[in-house]
Amino acid sequence: MKAEPTAQRQLLDLAKIDAELSRVAHRRRTLPELAEITEAEQRVRDRSDALVSVQTSASDLDREVTKQESEVESVRARAERDRKLMEQGSVSAKQLTELEHEMDTLARRQAALEDDQLELMERKEAVDADVQRTAAEVDEAERALADARKRRDEAVADLDATQARREADREGVTPTLPEDVLALYERVRAHRGIGAALLKSRRCGACQLELDRSTIAEIKNTPPDEIVQCDNCEAILVRTLESGL
Repeated sequence: MKAEPTAQRQLLDLAKIDAELSRVAHRRRTLPELAEITEAEQRVRDRSDALVSVQTSASDLDREVTKQESEVESVRARAERDRKLMEQGSVSAKQLTELEHEMDTLARRQAALEDDQLELMERKEAVDADVQRTAAEVDEAERALADARKRRDEAVADLDATQARREADREGVTPTLPEDVLALYERVRAHRGIGAALLKSRRCGACQLELDRSTIAEIKNTPPDEIVQCDNCEAILVRTLESGL
């Protein structure tokens, strides 16, 4: 396959463009912000689940506290009714004894309920503190996630700009190349990763293999317009004054 030396040198420009496009693609896949976002999303889910759990516990305690308050109030109302009956003096001696016994029982019951109520209030205070702390953790996790997403979007925007610029450069180079040469370049690049490279100081610029004396002699005797490929990586070897031939 033949191509003018100037066309072959254009392959170096194309390879440089493609190398940068490959770096952009690699960078896009491996942005550190992507891992940060994954971790931050998991953190938000974990903290949100924890918040739901402590909020549920707080709601359960609220119901228990309300129920306990109702029971205490019921005992107090019963004790107040008995006290008024005793103060009226309209009950018999037997009824009075029964009321006194009931008053003692209600007093013990009220004391026990109030102790339970105090314990519930202490538990509720602790759970409410957990709710506030966990809600703050959710807010912090969401801020971290938003920050990671913002930095990812900025990085992606930079990559998009670089890619668009280099793709435009590529579109300016490819039409100037012979179709068969471009097809060979694209085939080698798809298979090996690098389609063309400079032969510099007797070394392939693609695979960095140093060519032996017989190969160098063969290339030296090859016409300048003849396409030469590396025996190791198949990249098109572009010959210039730096090639050391």
